[in-house]
Amino acid sequence: MIWLWPSSLQLQIVLRPRFAGQSEPLLRAGAVLAGLVVGIPLLLTMLGFDAGQATMALVRGSIGSMYALTSGTLVRATPVILTGLSVAIAFRAGVFNIGAEGQLLVGAAAAAGASLLPGIRTSHASPWIALAAGGVAGGAWAGIAAFLRRRFRVLEVISTILLNFVAANLVGFLVRGALQEPLHIYPQSAAIALTARLPRILPGSRLHAGFLVALAAAGLAWWVIRYTAAGFRLRAVGANADAARIAGEINVARTTTSAFIVSGALAGLAGAIELTGVTFALYENISPGYGYTGIAVALLARLDALGVIASGLLFGALEAGASAMQRDAGVPSVVVLVVEALIILGLIVAWPLQMGAPSGNREGAVAGERRAQEEGA
Repeated sequence: MIWLWPSSLQLQIVLRPRFAGQSEPLLRAGAVLAGLVVGIPLLLTMLGFDAGQATMALVRGSIGSMYALTSGTLVRATPVILTGLSVAIAFRAGVFNIGAEGQLLVGAAAAAGASLLPGIRTSHASPWIALAAGGVAGGAWAGIAAFLRRRFRVLEVISTILLNFVAANLVGFLVRGALQEPLHIYPQSAAIALTARLPRILPGSRLHAGFLVALAAAGLAWWVIRYTAAGFRLRAVGANADAARIAGEINVARTTTSAFIVSGALAGLAGAIELTGVTFALYENISPGYGYTGIAVALLARLDALGVIASGLLFGALEAGASAMQRDAGVPSVVVLVVEALIILGLIVAWPLQMGAPSGNREGAVAGERRAQEEGA
């Protein structure tokens, strides 16, 4: 295989066996399974809890019954699949969007506002209008950071983190002001109408159509990234911005901005689905950190869109099981979070993320955008 990296002005020839790396996903999956099977009971024992009782509670709460699977695991997996996909797309383009949490909150607020409009709330199209409003709002919120990055070269890591706090306070302002419930007693919006809620997929469960939307979004993203010109541009910019700009004549700034906005739209869609499919009202702390969990989901999936589905399901199961473990065995749910963090750190050390590029990708992306702006000026 031959790679040409114009940024270093060298022709590098890399020979790889045809089947090299194909066993890597199996090795990662085995490492994750081993980490969970060994790590959770070991940590519980070290903390003085009954490991057997707590582990059984975790299993029962996640996959112990059809209701636990559909109403717990799959429902919790839906938003983290979308936020994980959001982060994966941004990272693949060399954009470090840490603002999925804020974009999710803004998307939920926009969905609540749309669902409560007099002309829309009773319409059968209301849920889908709310999802569109959430996606647009999330994309626009990410667009703020994208503009700051492109125009003023503000690091998106900083701007998106700060915008998360702005979004959280914006939701707090809305549920105490324009969107507060009619009696003005509780800091939340009024409940959306039955016609504005996402339909249930299975009778007798809480699983809603948003889960199918998340699966479709992940499948579409995988196809676009792998088989379209837009996906090639995204991968090329993420791999080496200078090579994409010089050899591929790709507009680096436009590609990264587009990836940023699409990333925000997916996170906003997650917030809209959570509101129309689970909570049915907007309130503070509507998200228990789904946006931040999405970062872990994307890293565990190694930024692969289809891999995000698997890692999202895993995190959904762990979160559902952790709640049951705390409720039934009296074990703090944060124990599971500790094990998750250790597993992800171990995987990153064992298989460093490269986003399809040599090291130094971040500097290359920023430098590529800077040169493109200077040449266009």
